[in-house]
Amino acid sequence: MNVRRLIPTTAVAGAVALGLTALSACSTSDAADGGDGGKLKVTASFYPMQFLAEKIGGEHVAVTSLTKPGVEPHDLELNPRQIGSISESDYVLYLKGIQPAVDDAIAQSGVKNTVDAATLTTLENHGSEVSGHDHGEEEHAHGEEEHGDEHGHEEEAHKEEAPEEHSEGDGHNHGEEGGADPHIWLDPVKYAEVAKGVGKSLEKADPDHAADYKKNTDALVSELGELNTAYETGLKNTSTKTFITTHSAFGYLAERYGLTQQGIAGIDPEAEPSPARIQEIHTIAEKEKATTVFFETLASDKTAKTLAKDTGLKTGVLDPLEGITDRSQGADYIEVMESNLAALRKALGAQ
Repeated sequence: MNVRRLIPTTAVAGAVALGLTALSACSTSDAADGGDGGKLKVTASFYPMQFLAEKIGGEHVAVTSLTKPGVEPHDLELNPRQIGSISESDYVLYLKGIQPAVDDAIAQSGVKNTVDAATLTTLENHGSEVSGHDHGEEEHAHGEEEHGDEHGHEEEAHKEEAPEEHSEGDGHNHGEEGGADPHIWLDPVKYAEVAKGVGKSLEKADPDHAADYKKNTDALVSELGELNTAYETGLKNTSTKTFITTHSAFGYLAERYGLTQQGIAGIDPEAEPSPARIQEIHTIAEKEKATTVFFETLASDKTAKTLAKDTGLKTGVLDPLEGITDRSQGADYIEVMESNLAALRKALGAQ
């Protein structure tokens, strides 16, 4: 994987609006034609989108994920059969910019009901160091989002009137300076915003089952609210606010809960850190009393173990939840996020 394969800066401009992209009504009779027993044929780009589709769609959808368990989503290449399955879908849910091959296939698929999760919440820029603790932004950010939840996103929709312009390099600069961080699902509050948008879009795509989609959305949003409360409570009193990770995927989470993420090598989980960065991490760890270098389940732990050995730190798993495998610390999104919380509490010395 390389850092080119990430989210476009231009996506930020359209990220505020509740943009139910290219969405028009699709009757249940259309879904029935697909041979899925009358269920809406849903294609999800990777696990965080699959989880939303399954939880909100319930018994009315048949969900297929383009990214198989154990595959690093950024590296996904589609085969002709997968490309064909997208075209045959009734509804496609994806996160634009994180998987260029998927973006291209969806653009060419002609599917009427396509939803880009990046348009359902606000995206932000996060570097290798991300803090919601040191810059006084946390309270402001929380207030804005609470305001947004209270009034909905409809008022902001008018802001996205100008079409996005994409240069040839768009979609591949997500790790470079100025690129937006796509890891919105690791913040339960932002993920809940996305869930609300997905629920509304499914209601429009399959109006016959709108009541069930609404009920399932409300249940999931409530569950994510409980998860957010668990994180707020669990990370309130800690010995340190700094954690070190090989994959800078936890910027939104750090900002939400007043922590500082120190990424070894940016957003690319397998990039080799420079000797200067390793020395810098060593200095930061001593100053901030960081105890642990986190690595993830879908990428090599070589960098984390090398750094830990050089600095005398422990290693641990902090899962960016890009896929569920047998090695995952939980069976689904909620369980793995609870495991991540336990790992953070231990590493940060939670009271």
